Amino acid sequence: MTKLTLISSAIFSVLCSQSALAATVTGKVMDDKNQPIKNASIHVHGKNQSVKSNDLGEFAIEIDANSQLHISKDNYVDSRIAVSESSNNLSVSLKPTSVETVVVYASALHKNSLEMISPVSVLSGDELRNKSKPTLGETLKGLPGVNASYFGPVSSSPIIRGLDGPRVKITQNGLDASDASRIGPDHATSSDSLAAEQIEVLRGPSTLLYGSGAIGGVVNVVDNRIPTDNIDELTGAAEYSHDTVSNSNTVAAKLETGNEGFNFHFDGTKRSGDDYQTPTFTIADDDGDVETESSVENTFIDSETLNFGTSYVGDHLTIGFSYGSIDTDYGIPGHEHHHDHEGETEEEHAEHEDEAAEEPVYAHLEQDRWQGLVSYALHNNWIETINLRVGYTDYLHSEIEDGEIGTTFKNKTTEARLNVEHKFADWHGMMGYHYSDSDYDAIGEEAFTPASVTTTNALYLLEEREFGDVTIELGARVEDYKIESQITAHEHSHDEVEIDHSDEETIGYNESFTNLSASAGAIWQYKPGHSIATSISHSERAPLSAELLSNGLHIATGTYELGLGYNIEDNEAHFEPENIKQETSTNLDLSFRRFSGDFGYTVNFFYNDIKNFYFQENTGLVYDEEDGLESAIGAHDDAVAVYQFTSKDAELYGIEFDAHYQVTPSAMVKVFGDSTRAKLKDDEGNLPRIPANKLGSELQYDLGDLQLTLTGTHYFDQNDVTAFETQTDGYTLFDAQANYQLGLGSVDAQLYINVDNITDELGFVHSSFIKDKAPLPGRNFRFGVRGYF
Repeated sequence: MTKLTLISSAIFSVLCSQSALAATVTGKVMDDKNQPIKNASIHVHGKNQSVKSNDLGEFAIEIDANSQLHISKDNYVDSRIAVSESSNNLSVSLKPTSVETVVVYASALHKNSLEMISPVSVLSGDELRNKSKPTLGETLKGLPGVNASYFGPVSSSPIIRGLDGPRVKITQNGLDASDASRIGPDHATSSDSLAAEQIEVLRGPSTLLYGSGAIGGVVNVVDNRIPTDNIDELTGAAEYSHDTVSNSNTVAAKLETGNEGFNFHFDGTKRSGDDYQTPTFTIADDDGDVETESSVENTFIDSETLNFGTSYVGDHLTIGFSYGSIDTDYGIPGHEHHHDHEGETEEEHAEHEDEAAEEPVYAHLEQDRWQGLVSYALHNNWIETINLRVGYTDYLHSEIEDGEIGTTFKNKTTEARLNVEHKFADWHGMMGYHYSDSDYDAIGEEAFTPASVTTTNALYLLEEREFGDVTIELGARVEDYKIESQITAHEHSHDEVEIDHSDEETIGYNESFTNLSASAGAIWQYKPGHSIATSISHSERAPLSAELLSNGLHIATGTYELGLGYNIEDNEAHFEPENIKQETSTNLDLSFRRFSGDFGYTVNFFYNDIKNFYFQENTGLVYDEEDGLESAIGAHDDAVAVYQFTSKDAELYGIEFDAHYQVTPSAMVKVFGDSTRAKLKDDEGNLPRIPANKLGSELQYDLGDLQLTLTGTHYFDQNDVTAFETQTDGYTLFDAQANYQLGLGSVDAQLYINVDNITDELGFVHSSFIKDKAPLPGRNFRFGVRGYF
């Protein structure tokens, strides 16, 4: 807390500095046919101040020093204009674009989606609301380069370019989500897409701002829980929807108001649903008998979220805080305990089976999250804005077995990010400090990872400069990463029937890593609406506690997990964490983009060379509760496979694209797809659970107040598998949407119906740990109504 106090003192000392005199800048916003543009947003770069153009395209805005105006409007390419206190009667011309442009908050330098050097996708507005699902993974999986881990519809995390888990950073307003979804695929993400303003997906390494865990990419959920613009009137939204495939109901509401710079926000959601239905499929039970199923058991959800926020927004100062809570119960499919039935009578065996059926394992998730923001715009000669975000998250995930808590996962995280936006000569950039402290603990039968404290301190620098039509971007980050834990070591012996706890040994483990990251990139706007972008980056990542220290049965995935710190000798695991090397990624991206006129496209090529890639490898051993680790040959049926984290050199490369054509003013056609190849070097085989390639098309058609969308996506066969994986057949999904705008005076209302998986196709997700037990949902009708005032 001392560090945070010093940071806060430094910021508030700046607040006393003298400001320059204000001046008013006037201008007019026109289109390419010299017609005025109404309701264009004019924003002073680095300040929380903006105005709208009037019916004649005219505007007036105050500045207090040499500044930059950012002018934006839906369906037009943004414009940025340098202004001074003497600027007046500006003429701003915006060119039309075939796609919506939005500011990417995760970019740190206020770039919009067309200006980004790194590939980025943004879901916002009606598109986000129409595609929103209970999990981030299912919401985002249709984007090029993005897939989902899919542990059932309520626990599904994003996979970016074949990378998931700790390599994909999930943030809320730039701060870590701080849940346990990085520990295991059965743990749901705590970020809620229903209340989001927009969701940003940054593909490729984003380690400079977000830390060494972002080698694969960043998913940033942006909400307005700390309002950063003044709200002058009461506004709100409400939505209700029903899904037939799981008999689920969802209610969401939002209210915002403000007066004289003080702003208030509230949002909440309530979702409940039963087990989801599937097309008919077969599955083998523990005894090898084949059963026919038409649903996936234990996939219910009952969830509530509440969020409050307030802020004060002045000409220079913005200060605010928010509080959010999550309370969710959800079923965990495939979460089965292995019992030794040897010596049981048929009646006892049947009794155990009945108990398992009557008492399915489910998760209870609770999270309390506090966030704070202090931002001050100076506009002196070189410092533009000082911005401090702080967060504290108290996360609890309990797994309920037979009506009692079996395992509890806890994670308490404190995080702070201080950014100083500045200008130096012709360079514009950001320098910052990032602090994170994560106190993780797990108690119970499935506590396969010991308690640990992970602390990160980092300094970073990001700079950009324009050279005519070319903008270059340079960045670097140095990060001190420290992990502390107490390891309980016990060596399994084949002659032991019961564990003698007196033989256990506690080992104090403390290790520090210095992670260095650097990047260089450029974007060439060779003509309006056309660009080429390229970047190269070097990123280092130290192992998480789960990757390094795991030693136990992970019931959800049906495996026994060992971390990098263990060495197996004579079928015994010894904790010998020596010569643990960092995972090092060298990534190259090349993008071609067009956004002007009726035709547009984005094509991204990527190549990622990773040294010491951490992944779980089947050891050929199994774990038995009585005998410990033993050979799989001749082992008991209830024994589970032993997977150990190892590190080997790997490479991932591929392509992702989307293209669109405005056939008529009412009709648009889109084509999208991605392909990722992921393998170990030196012909050592493929990486496990890499998503299948996909190819899709979408037709959008507007009939006045009625908007229609039809989407078809084909997921190809996945035959590039490891020695212990099975191949996955391809499948094709067709989805349709219909939205109807209702005229209700001051209320903007919509009726909608979505039909997912129209043909009731049976599809298995190759990247899922339980793909054979949990296929994708069958045909689903989703009815809903939403309104805004």
